[in-house]
Amino acid sequence: MNSFVPETKSSNLNFRSFSKSTFWQELIGSPSDFSLERRVFHSISLGLIALVSFYVPYNLYAGLYVGSFSALFLGLFFFFQYYYSRYRNRAHSNTAFGLIGIVVFSVNYFTNSGINGSTDLIWPAYLLLVFAITPQGQQVRWLVIYLLCFLGVHVVEYLYPAMVQHPFVVGKGQLIDRVTAFPIPVIGVYFIVRFFKISYDNERKAAEEKTIAVEKSNAQILLQKEQLEQSVMEKNKLMSIISHDLRTPLINVQSYLELLNGNDLQESDRPIFEKSLLKSTNNAMEMLSNLLNWSKSQMDGLHVNLVPVNLLQVLSSTLEMEVVHASKKGISLVYQIAEKLNVLADVDMLQLVVRNLISNAIKFTPEGGTINVNAEVILNECKLTVSDNGTGISDSQQGKIFSIEAESSFGTNDEKGVGLGLVLCKEFIERQNGRIDFESKVDKGSRFFIFIPLVPPQYMSKS
Repeated sequence: MNSFVPETKSSNLNFRSFSKSTFWQELIGSPSDFSLERRVFHSISLGLIALVSFYVPYNLYAGLYVGSFSALFLGLFFFFQYYYSRYRNRAHSNTAFGLIGIVVFSVNYFTNSGINGSTDLIWPAYLLLVFAITPQGQQVRWLVIYLLCFLGVHVVEYLYPAMVQHPFVVGKGQLIDRVTAFPIPVIGVYFIVRFFKISYDNERKAAEEKTIAVEKSNAQILLQKEQLEQSVMEKNKLMSIISHDLRTPLINVQSYLELLNGNDLQESDRPIFEKSLLKSTNNAMEMLSNLLNWSKSQMDGLHVNLVPVNLLQVLSSTLEMEVVHASKKGISLVYQIAEKLNVLADVDMLQLVVRNLISNAIKFTPEGGTINVNAEVILNECKLTVSDNGTGISDSQQGKIFSIEAESSFGTNDEKGVGLGLVLCKEFIERQNGRIDFESKVDKGSRFFIFIPLVPPQYMSKS
């Protein structure tokens, strides 16, 4: 069975409007092929041809044979000028257009009652057409010529009134002559004004679209520039890490092995070197882990697996491991997390974020300090806070600690980082639909907050 979609009234109107617009565009020519002057000439010519097709038979019927012949001559002139301009691509003659008007209207003036006839109504309208299709530099010349010719025919009539023919009787004949002649200038002015208005609107719209396109292009270029600068900065950061921060621990290992191989290391010095080497190796492992995680997230992205989890169960192993690390530095790590606190998170990402925040706290907290980890529910989020009473963050560094622009710094025991830990924390927590914030004062410590969505009701109903 065939189906059909009924046409609506508005679609029919749009189609008809489109068809008319396309037809008229075909008659006057497209803006890409013809100048504005030539398209105006085409429009005027078509209007005058339509008027002439009415006035030729009308003048014959009224007995105005000269007027009928003049209208026919004028119509043929415009027809051939239009045809050669539109379809032969030969520009119309402004001079011929202007002179034809003077000749035709001068003859009509004397054959159609002179100053008492209707020719005076048509002179200014035809001059307006001349202005519309001629270059600006020629308009003053045509104005002067038409004023002189207009004045000339009136002076001739005044001096030689017998030259003027009066085909119409006073009263009804003059009325018919004026009423039928009036549409010529009115329609001519209408065509000119309407065409220029449409052309102006189209050009203004095209200019606005071009401006919008340029603005979008500039915004795109600016965005690409910023991305390129960011990429260069990230590349420089990686090269700095690889060439210096990761190279230093390896040099320490190499130096220690050389001492062992050369039997230059005293037995009493071994514990000191091994302790230093272990600290250096641990720092290198932490740096390498963060570096690899960040590089992977930048190159091919990370798959986020959000699942409802119990916060304490997920973080218990991480927290216990960090308690051991903190105790080695003489720092007390205390955590308080409710047993029934459930969040929607990616387990691996959440553990990495918390591990980095606590490791930072340990790094910048001196021996004897305290680190607290606690969680609380605020509206539909879980707020996890990691606070310490360490060295804090300077005002100059606070604005870029979550950026790759952040500089790595040494901890209270000269622990070295790569400046990527907090960058990872921000990226990973935002991937889980959470957010991160902090507050810090120099020599008084820092507090970092991560906000994680609680388990939505739909997950609870499923479970």
